[in-house]
Amino acid sequence: MEKELMIEVEKERVLLVGVDTGKEEDYDCCMQELKSLADACNMQVAGMITQKMDVINKALYIGKGKVAEVLSFAKDCEAELIIFEDTLSPSQLRNLQEELGIAVMDRTNLILDIFATRAKTREAKLQVETARLKYLLPRLVGMHEALSRQGGASGSMSSKGAGEKKLELDRRKIERRIAELSKELEEVSKERKVQRQKRQKSKIPQVSLVGYTNAGKSTLLNAMVDAYIQDDNKRVLEKDMLFATLETTVRRIETERKRPFYLADTVGFIHKLPHGLVKAFRSTLEEVKNADLLIQVIDFSDEQYKKHIEVTEETLREIGAGSIPVIYVYNKAEMSMQSLPVITDNRIYLSAKSGEGIEELVKLITDTLYAANEETSFLIPYDEGWIVSYLCENAEVLAQNYVEDGVHLVVNCHQSDKNRFLAYAVKDA
Repeated sequence: MEKELMIEVEKERVLLVGVDTGKEEDYDCCMQELKSLADACNMQVAGMITQKMDVINKALYIGKGKVAEVLSFAKDCEAELIIFEDTLSPSQLRNLQEELGIAVMDRTNLILDIFATRAKTREAKLQVETARLKYLLPRLVGMHEALSRQGGASGSMSSKGAGEKKLELDRRKIERRIAELSKELEEVSKERKVQRQKRQKSKIPQVSLVGYTNAGKSTLLNAMVDAYIQDDNKRVLEKDMLFATLETTVRRIETERKRPFYLADTVGFIHKLPHGLVKAFRSTLEEVKNADLLIQVIDFSDEQYKKHIEVTEETLREIGAGSIPVIYVYNKAEMSMQSLPVITDNRIYLSAKSGEGIEELVKLITDTLYAANEETSFLIPYDEGWIVSYLCENAEVLAQNYVEDGVHLVVNCHQSDKNRFLAYAVKDA
């Protein structure tokens, strides 16, 4: 047996800091989510500390007296990094680093770090880099606090101190890189748009999975792939962690009743999702905006699931998808219900992991998508056999008979197909 040397990578020790202003119903959950984000970034949380304040301190985020307590606690728990629960302004970041003398990070930067490690495709990498650079640009001063601040004020580069020159050069480099990334993203966006237009021309409905991160969207997509495609190569990564996947994956789901639909798995949402990320991922999120139906996946086992629904719906409104019809899928319901699935109107309780309720969900999806279809009778002449082939391929055939004048078909079809072949429509006897 070969010997294998196991080397455990030492995790960075971090201290989490938050300010409870009373606006959040359960601030402990916010801090726990921050801890989960740190875990997802392979960090070791050495401690957590919060302060209750009516208003955030504009200069330091936390109170002046609290800074000394945070510093003492950070030294006691040997923290190498201090992460703040909210997004810090450039001045807050600079001031805190000067006061604490320890590396400082905020929630937004932490999420950007996670996205950077998860990005696999060219598009995702471009999107994450764009968001990171736009986040970094106004914070250059805070991140160069050790550089010289001496120099003249005439405005010329030659009269500036070494630190100011470095900041100016960095700023120009970042601005140029953002411009380059924007051009590349536009090209990728065009490619995605072409793919989307091809799917739309087929008249096959578009369905998008949305929801809070780690609610089980990828697990649900895989359950549908297993049931209706049965190809392991069509499965996607599913893992019990925040933002396990960033890439949008689209699969064509074929049902027995000739009611296919495209199913897209999209990036998960989270409380205080950085606005820069939402903007950078706009081309990816177009799959959501252009969907005929949204499937909001909810982790029913999470005590905060109602809050997660609110966050998801708020994000959907932000990207312009707030008016699209929704089916609410309460996943992981096996933990609190004896029998599954349970269906009430546009809500279904199921288990994506075990597959209980998948068939019922697909029926709910197709009944919703194809509700406007019409049952129509056609008499297709024998020399127009391509129409018969088309309807058999694109509509639900309820009856098919060969008569003297041609093929008599009774189909459940899209309104556009009924109008297209209206000349062959007949009334049943």
